Amino acid sequence: MTPADFTSDAQTILPELVELRRALHADPELGLDLPRTQQKVLDALEGLPLKITTGTRTSSVTAVLRGALSGPTVLLRGDMDALPIVEETDLDFASANGNMHACGHDLHTAGLVGAAKLLSARQNELHGSVIFMFQPGEEGHGGAKIMLEEGLLTAAGEPPVAAYAIHVGPGPRGLFATRGGPVAAGSNQLTVKLQGRGGHGSQPHQTLDPVPAAAELVLALQSFVTRRFNAFDPVVLSITRLSTGDGAINVIPESVELTATIRTMSHESLAVLEEGLPRVINGVAAAHELTADISFETLYPVTVNDPAETEAALETMREVYGEQRVAVMPSPMMGSEDFAFVLDEVPGTFIGLLTSPPEMKAEEIEWNHSPRVIFDDQILGDQAAALAAIAFKRTAS
Repeated sequence: MTPADFTSDAQTILPELVELRRALHADPELGLDLPRTQQKVLDALEGLPLKITTGTRTSSVTAVLRGALSGPTVLLRGDMDALPIVEETDLDFASANGNMHACGHDLHTAGLVGAAKLLSARQNELHGSVIFMFQPGEEGHGGAKIMLEEGLLTAAGEPPVAAYAIHVGPGPRGLFATRGGPVAAGSNQLTVKLQGRGGHGSQPHQTLDPVPAAAELVLALQSFVTRRFNAFDPVVLSITRLSTGDGAINVIPESVELTATIRTMSHESLAVLEEGLPRVINGVAAAHELTADISFETLYPVTVNDPAETEAALETMREVYGEQRVAVMPSPMMGSEDFAFVLDEVPGTFIGLLTSPPEMKAEEIEWNHSPRVIFDDQILGDQAAALAAIAFKRTAS
């Protein structure tokens, strides 16, 4: 068989994938504990020739398919958790529990189930093994890291030689896009508490006022980013919280706390941040006779696609879907993705798939994490076939 043969098989199972996706969408769960979602996945995989294990610290599902022919192991990933967003769509299967699959993880889960079904049907022709990684806690909970710590990469008895994931997004339905090298930013969080001495608002000279220092620090941090980093290795720093508490209007507060999200595209820029941020912050604080309590936390590393694995995946998708449906991204995106933890351990690639309904006008299309975003689940057959084809071809190489 050829990788393209999966496309016709995928259309046969499309109705059951759509049904699964809509059941997941109507009943979204958050974080690391997704018992109902986990059960839906286990039910969907029942009867397939898979070795299945579940997580102890999360409601993860790891399934291993062993091919009849010798070959390496590859890993395919789908994330399962939703977001704490109240859905505002008119879908018949819209969530009513206050949470929403606003980032397409319901499609990712159903698409990975589809890949497991397609490859299981071709088990006698499959080389090596495939690990299917059904992951909770992608939205800020580090679920991939926990699954790695629980032995994900040894589930098949040997580590995978490559790992792949597909992530849906808005845009012309059916277009696959990725790139070699950095594809998504690392995510870091900075929290600073400037401590001074409060007092009456009419007598600022008797205080050590942290408010003007905080204003100065906001500008100093922006200048630090724009003047210390190469524009072709971008760093994005956004102050997202600034608080003096809830004291009276005529009181100068004792402290100000600010929080920033910082996105990076390389280990080198992260090292510069870790060295330079305390110097800038402490310098501003000292100029105002304040003290600074600084916390800098790396939440997710940069998502880096292996160039060779990415080119091979692109070639497979071109073979299956044609040149017109495959694009190379001109630049990385500044969002973050915890599949980065997997790609830090295993060469592979993270692929985007555009999935807006074709009847939607451009001005009606909403982005991921919007309460009104809509994904067309008729793409699930192509999503499942792409994952299956990439894995099938890679294990045979």
